Amino acid sequence: MNFLRFRFLSLSIGIAFTVVVTARGAENSTPTVALTLDSALQLALENSPVLRAAGGRVEAAAGRVTQAKTWSNPELELVIEDWPLRKNRGYADAKRTIGLSQAVLFPGKRSLSKQIGVAGVKLSAADLALRRVELVREVKIGYFRVLTLERQVEVSVQLLAMADASVAMARKRSDAGAAAYQEQLRAEVLAEQARVEKGDLERERSAARQTFAVLLGRPDLSGARLTDSLIETPAVSLLADFTAGSLAAHPGLQAAQMNLERAELDHRRARLEPYPDLKVGVAAGEVGETGESIGQVSFSLPLPLFDRGKGTRQEARANIVVATAELHSVQQELQRDVTNAVGRYRAASEHVDNYRTRILPKVDEALRLVQAGYEEGKFGFADLVDTQRTTAEVQMTYLTKLFEMSAARAELEALLATPTPKS
Repeated sequence: MNFLRFRFLSLSIGIAFTVVVTARGAENSTPTVALTLDSALQLALENSPVLRAAGGRVEAAAGRVTQAKTWSNPELELVIEDWPLRKNRGYADAKRTIGLSQAVLFPGKRSLSKQIGVAGVKLSAADLALRRVELVREVKIGYFRVLTLERQVEVSVQLLAMADASVAMARKRSDAGAAAYQEQLRAEVLAEQARVEKGDLERERSAARQTFAVLLGRPDLSGARLTDSLIETPAVSLLADFTAGSLAAHPGLQAAQMNLERAELDHRRARLEPYPDLKVGVAAGEVGETGESIGQVSFSLPLPLFDRGKGTRQEARANIVVATAELHSVQQELQRDVTNAVGRYRAASEHVDNYRTRILPKVDEALRLVQAGYEEGKFGFADLVDTQRTTAEVQMTYLTKLFEMSAARAELEALLATPTPKS
């Protein structure tokens, strides 16, 4: 149902007003950009600084992998030995060698460093995917919130028009002596209340538009026209998509698993830290006194007299405990979020269906009967005003329920990590 119509009787001239609630809201300024939900999502994915930062972290992690694969630079060594200090003897009589030395890591260290780097890339990629999912969810909710407020503002505008018409009619009846002054005061109070409510909704709509434009990364689009409509039909298949393993692909869970994997690799690497790295050198030169060419091979190995990796291993073991606890926490939070979102979606869907099939038709029929009865003198002015206001309030509540259903649906789609447009 793309729009709803309610007829209200104008007491001043006896002509029925028609309130048309559509998905298009009126703004003070003429919007220059029309946004569908898909185009809004595309804008957000292209302009989000949060996604740019997360993408940068992926690149940084990839750089660490490249660095882990690189050997350290060799060292150039020039050695002069046995330099005579006697008179007429000097550099030419010394033993001179020039060569290179290279550090060789203990077996397994380099391989584990590369694996740690790869795990870091996967963790950063999972975090980027999580940011995308969260952004898409927030954009969807923001889009539907603006639509809801636009339609509620339209209802409030029509309600205020009816209230002002009622004031005019009540004042005319009071001046003619056909009604008590109390009737006029009641109509004026209701009109002022409607005016305040309209102002509150307009301010709330303006704030929602600003918030939505910031989500898009385009604050200049706060006046854009949203062309899609509120979802009024529940997605029956959405709840059926949740199975025992439906959360396995959620990026939040994948990030927690990658964090645990990296912690375990860090621990394995820390266990190798006490084992010393070998330094190998090769040099060539000559003996100064005889001019004889010589070669030289050297090996140096630090003596592990002190365990300088104990603290590192302790930290690595603690990080495994932390990562394991965080993984369990994420699993529990996702299950809780699913349960809550499913409950909200089912409740909102039931409310929407109840309003659409039972409450709205009854309110419409009640208004029709009161209007007809008022014309026939069966109902008083207060009965008609109350029924008109009740009709508008029910419509407001129905729009709120539509938003709740749309928001719950966006949350469920985020938990399912439903594919979204790529920037």
